[in-house]
Amino acid sequence: MFDLDRWHEIFEAIGKNKLRTLLTGFTVAFAILLFTLLFGVGNGLQNTFKKEFADDANNAIFVQADKTSKAYKGYQAGRQIQLKDDDIDFLINEFGDDIQYLSPRIYNFQKATYQNESSSYSIRGVLPDHQFLENTIIDYGRYISKLDVERRSKVIVIGRLVEKDLFGEHSALDKNIALEGINYKVVGVFSDVGGDNEERIICMPVTTAQGVFGRNDDLDQINLTFNPEMSNAEAIQFGKNIQQKLREKHDIDPRDANGIRVQNMAEANQQVGQMMFGINLVVLIIGLGTLIAGIVGISNIMVYVVKERTKELGIRKALGASPANIVGMIIQETIFITALAGYSGLVTGVGLLKWMAPTLEEYFITDPSVSRGVVIGATVLLVVSGLIAGYLPAKRAAGIKPIEALNSV
Repeated sequence: MFDLDRWHEIFEAIGKNKLRTLLTGFTVAFAILLFTLLFGVGNGLQNTFKKEFADDANNAIFVQADKTSKAYKGYQAGRQIQLKDDDIDFLINEFGDDIQYLSPRIYNFQKATYQNESSSYSIRGVLPDHQFLENTIIDYGRYISKLDVERRSKVIVIGRLVEKDLFGEHSALDKNIALEGINYKVVGVFSDVGGDNEERIICMPVTTAQGVFGRNDDLDQINLTFNPEMSNAEAIQFGKNIQQKLREKHDIDPRDANGIRVQNMAEANQQVGQMMFGINLVVLIIGLGTLIAGIVGISNIMVYVVKERTKELGIRKALGASPANIVGMIIQETIFITALAGYSGLVTGVGLLKWMAPTLEEYFITDPSVSRGVVIGATVLLVVSGLIAGYLPAKRAAGIKPIEALNSV
């Protein structure tokens, strides 16, 4: 491998056969380039789906109420269903062992003021479990506590961007923010993987929100997470059971698709999983097709190359070169060209993905990238294929007698 004379011969052969070398290298580089781009785009689509669902726990269930569409038990169609505090107790009694976290939500939109700064933000009344339902990250301070809920404390936890808007570079912790003229103490500042919109939210105890907003025991939404030990099928059925029980409690026709709506992340995960499987399958088939085309191209070129060099190989044998020496030289040359070309295709592909990343985001392809292991494995496959493609005809050519080789051209 480190025989300088052999390397000199290899570079001399490459220099004399530039077109052949270029064709071989281009075949490998182009195959790896396409392979890299395909897998990069496929991974970018997966990243987009992951990003869309990163804001909430992936085992979350969201319960909302709306108007019924069917008359039932003396009630007219179009009746507005209202979630209340006792629905929380009902769910805990019915499904407590299967519920991991649970929190209602009350929504409002109010103007927040601190000294001379003010802006309007979305307000959420929540329970302590809401932190885990939303994958909320406390930067400093704390989240809403059980004691805050019991005391109906006027405390709030604000998003990172709310702090930036109202306090600039200063800390908001333990400061008072006025919401429509009522002061609330900031007990914590949070970040959220959901991005800017989720970081411009203010959270307060649900009991405080009910009192301040005049909501009595009304709730806008109930969020919960199911036991993560559940299988996907069990989680989907669990969501249906919640919907059925709440419909019974609120006297809604079992056949009514409205009234109580349940959004189950288990169903979304199943759909995304099926879609990702389809995308990966298509990418894999096209990627393998690209590699096979590259392998066929290398094989055809190497067969032609060895045939073209039959006279040269005959002269080498006449001068004393052994069959093993001839085969080794061709294999080493093949490996060198395919490895160098494969690496070039890999670098070009990765570079193109990075360059196109901003543009691809407009087409819902986020952070397109590819695992080095996958592409290196594909490159190794092409190199091995080139080695085999070069070995078989080289072995046949090395077995020809010098006089036959000289007379063959």
